[in-house]
Amino acid sequence: MAGYLTTHVLDTARGCPAEGIEIVLSRIDASGRHPVARSRTNADGRTDAPILAAADFATGCYELVFHVGAYLRQSGQVAAEPLFLDEIPIRFGMNDAGAHYHVPLLLSPYGYSTYRGS
Repeated sequence: MAGYLTTHVLDTARGCPAEGIEIVLSRIDASGRHPVARSRTNADGRTDAPILAAADFATGCYELVFHVGAYLRQSGQVAAEPLFLDEIPIRFGMNDAGAHYHVPLLLSPYGYSTYRGS
């Protein structure tokens, strides 16, 4: 079985999934950051397919950047510019070639949290 990577974005301030957030996945190595995938959250706050499918999965260091600014503006949760949170980078490692890695984002206009989900 090959590993894969998924995410889920929940708006904790409004108590609902966060739809329409652009997500960019990059692989990180000694020469820098290399974008490998781009996706957007659906009505359930998830992407329609894994961000990194089993066919493309490789262990290593990665970074997900959640572009939350447009979502926060559109949902009316911010009143002034610049936003406190506009892009949220989460850097993490995947060391098990057969595992499902799930990196959710719990979002509010002034804070966020993440964890390794299932």
